Amino acid sequence: MARLRWTQVLQSLGLEFWLFLPLLGLGFWLTSGILTDQMLARSNKVTLYLEGDRQPKQPTRTVQSITVLIHAQQGRSTVNIQTANSSLTALTFEFPTTQPEQIEAAISRELGLPRDRIRALVRYQSKQGHRE
Repeated sequence: MARLRWTQVLQSLGLEFWLFLPLLGLGFWLTSGILTDQMLARSNKVTLYLEGDRQPKQPTRTVQSITVLIHAQQGRSTVNIQTANSSLTALTFEFPTTQPEQIEAAISRELGLPRDRIRALVRYQSKQGHRE
């Protein structure tokens, strides 16, 4: 009988509706929290599709000739490279060595070509113009 009285009091005040709203809000809050945690914990698959951060490949250069001018007194070498199929038709490098092996290794690193290919194209000159 006491229970019936409480339900009548709640119905007369309309509290059944007002007591249901906090429970409904709590349910929405918990559900949204769970969904948010799942969305934030999910791995980001966008990186699988984005490849814009990669370096563009260098255009292949066809090396026509390599001339090395050795400055023995200064301990350095100047390398002039003639290329084709590139926007740059001439490249110039300066290396702090006069040893042919070290010069060929440095040219190989700069151009990304094998050393035997460099060795076949290179022509050495001293500062006075004598071929070696």
